Amino acid sequence: MQGESLTVRDLDIRATPPGEDERTIVSQINFALKPGEVMALIGESGSGKTTIALAMMGYARRGCRIAGGSVQLGETDILSLSAVDTRALRGHRVTYIAQSAAAAFNPSRRLMDQVIEGALIHGFLDRQQAQQKAIQLFGELALPDPEHIGNRYPHQVSGGQLQRLMAAMALITDPALVILDEPTTALDVTTQVDVLRAFKRVMRERGTTALYVSHDLAVVAQIADHVLVLQAGEEQEQGPIAQILEQPNHAYTRSLLAAARPEIRSSSPVSSSTGDELLRIDDLQVGYGHCNRRGEPENIVLDHIQLRIDRGQALGVIGESGSGKSTLARAVAGLVAPSRGEVQFNSRELSPTLRGRTADQFRRIQIVFQSADNALNPAHSVRRLLNRPLETYFQMSREARKRRVEELMDLVKLPRTLLDRKPSELSGGQKQRVNLARALAAEPDLILCDEVTSALDTVVGAAILELLAELRRELGVAYLFISHDISTVRSLCDDVMVLYQGECVEFGPCSTVLNQPQHDYTRKLIGSVPELKPGWLEACQWSTHTQPSTAPA
Repeated sequence: MQGESLTVRDLDIRATPPGEDERTIVSQINFALKPGEVMALIGESGSGKTTIALAMMGYARRGCRIAGGSVQLGETDILSLSAVDTRALRGHRVTYIAQSAAAAFNPSRRLMDQVIEGALIHGFLDRQQAQQKAIQLFGELALPDPEHIGNRYPHQVSGGQLQRLMAAMALITDPALVILDEPTTALDVTTQVDVLRAFKRVMRERGTTALYVSHDLAVVAQIADHVLVLQAGEEQEQGPIAQILEQPNHAYTRSLLAAARPEIRSSSPVSSSTGDELLRIDDLQVGYGHCNRRGEPENIVLDHIQLRIDRGQALGVIGESGSGKSTLARAVAGLVAPSRGEVQFNSRELSPTLRGRTADQFRRIQIVFQSADNALNPAHSVRRLLNRPLETYFQMSREARKRRVEELMDLVKLPRTLLDRKPSELSGGQKQRVNLARALAAEPDLILCDEVTSALDTVVGAAILELLAELRRELGVAYLFISHDISTVRSLCDDVMVLYQGECVEFGPCSTVLNQPQHDYTRKLIGSVPELKPGWLEACQWSTHTQPSTAPA
């Protein structure tokens, strides 16, 4: 079923946090979409974007309730449906594409079985028809080998491919409405271009109405027809995409746009490097599988990696999904053992595994993972999460720990009222800031930042970057900063390393490498950064299916 209008009137959602009175978190939201149109919800983390999107499925998170309003899809008032009818609606007429496809797929089941599951449960298609429909969608979404990719398991495809497979899962029942909740946030820029192209083409051809949740205005500019700007659960502005981008009426919208424009961010960070070497890597090789007679693993992820980071220096690492960025950070942290090479920290060789490292080395090297959902214990409160490193590394009184935890919340721009909440009660951006605060609690010399701003809106992301820069200036903290946001690397880092298929193809000052790239692959990365104007996607010359002409150096 497809081609139905969506009308939302006076939507009101309330929440009752533990130990607090009920309060309104989404207030008087109104909008309407014609069949085939895309509405983008934008705003800061915690502004209510995902809460509104989930209400389109008649769903409210734990501790929340839909207190008023209506959601009309065609002739159906979703909020007035019985529980049985609501279950029949979800996964059939209304489907959902989550931010993390990796977390949404069952790792023990083949991809085809999971993609067609909704069609079988709702009786929309029989198994043979569903498999044929899935293969057709795989082709439309530009997935490789459409006939056979469904036979693989989730870990056997890339992140961008998994995100497109999730789109196929959402589209297989020909839904009237698709909710896309930050579906490209975790993707590198080259993969993001292909995924956005695929999403846009399929939705246009099928006339599917969509609600697109995002904090990335450059992405929104490529896919949305209309934009609804949210702050603290209230509408600030609404209108066609061109009007919002070119003639915003509200000051808050203007602040979002200012934070999203790379030219407004500092493009020449003031280096805090002392010139004293902190980390050195010589001829690093990391892989997995059986080793050959030379001691090299069957599958090499990183090879011939050399770098140096001084105290107070920030080194950016960029490259597409699978290039070895996160593996590099994990090798420095001791989470994976290299098959060759040496890692020195403070002029001392680091043990390749955690077992051989000292408690002081643990404290001085901290890692902030990309997915806060997986990094934070869901059973612990924010207070307990931040208390843990203080208890582990420092002899502090209970009162001193309490003060330090509150200082850490202030550092990452989180209200202290969140201290007694658990991760499930926080937004994605709030969880990522708790993730960063926990690393800062150890007072490290080096922080391995693995996509730490990917889940943050532009305003909060800019604030976190300023915080990281301030810590460099005041404390001499150094960073190995992994990101697919090239403007973020440009604004924070002194030097940049470009990885392609596990090898460094370009290395040097950000001002040189990012402004005058010498390697075809670096030019491809820079050319794939979405621009804040409608129509850029159609004009973009790059595709992840077109490999750079020059082989890696």
